[in-house]
Amino acid sequence: MGSVREFMDRHYLHFNSREVVAAARAWEEHLAKGGKMMVTLAGAMSTARIGRILGRLIRAGKVHAISCTGANLEEDLFNLLAANEYEIIHDWRALSVEDEVALYERGFNRVTDTCIPETIMKHLAKRLHRSWSDCCERGTSKTPAEHLFTVLDDPTLAEHFQIPRDDSWMLAAKEVGIPVFAPGWEDSTTGNMFAARVIKGELPHHHCVKTGTAQMQALVEWYTANHGAKEGHPSVGFFQIGGGIAGDFAICAVPLMIQDLEWEDTPFWGYFCQISDAATSYGGYSGAVPNEKITWGKLDADTPKFMIQSDASIVAPLIFAYLLGD
Repeated sequence: MGSVREFMDRHYLHFNSREVVAAARAWEEHLAKGGKMMVTLAGAMSTARIGRILGRLIRAGKVHAISCTGANLEEDLFNLLAANEYEIIHDWRALSVEDEVALYERGFNRVTDTCIPETIMKHLAKRLHRSWSDCCERGTSKTPAEHLFTVLDDPTLAEHFQIPRDDSWMLAAKEVGIPVFAPGWEDSTTGNMFAARVIKGELPHHHCVKTGTAQMQALVEWYTANHGAKEGHPSVGFFQIGGGIAGDFAICAVPLMIQDLEWEDTPFWGYFCQISDAATSYGGYSGAVPNEKITWGKLDADTPKFMIQSDASIVAPLIFAYLLGD
């Protein structure tokens, strides 16, 4: 039986398909030279079960940091703990307003064809509350991801797993020890629940969760320690799924260092690839071509750049499988 990699090498020769293979090969070359790779997750990639293959990629040492939306952060755990309770709607385009109301009244939140039960959101929030409260009492703070890592450390959690632990990219990130940044975490279910607990007085303040700017400082420190310039390695690569805050937050670390901190010896990102179905538009970020990032001090003129106009839920697993030799 032929492999995914062999199939892609033989048939992905032109247009978007050629760009997919070229991006995967350039990722391999980047790692072979000693470079590191940042992956950013926008959209609903965790709901799309990207963890099945992203977890393998992390454990294989081909991903060294993650930046994701709060939704992708929590939805990996939603899957881990409640996948069997999800409902899939195959003909989701035919749903009426009345159908949507019925789903809402049954306690389901729909993400395209996938309906997530609110019960798992409340289950996870209860466990997170213990981590939030502990930090408040101790006068410490953690990132949103670190609070979820604390939840994953609970030995009683495993009995609730409904998918194999290898299918969770968050478990992989925790086990391998790579950093996970979640800018704009307040725009998520668990972020909303956290704010509600502070408003109701169940938590005394917001300080137990690190802010976005604190996470940016941590990202700057991580980039400085990992860009490899002193060892003659390429700087950190940047693989962006979708657009939005997950990507823009992380990629801005480099111009921050060069322009605001005036660390002029900071190298630009050493590789760039984006998978997006967004069209290039006036002022839009998600569909902006890579060269526009040169003007913002994010990429260099000779940085390997790839823009794949396609569905990330189809393309990202193919690139990851290519890198894994599937």
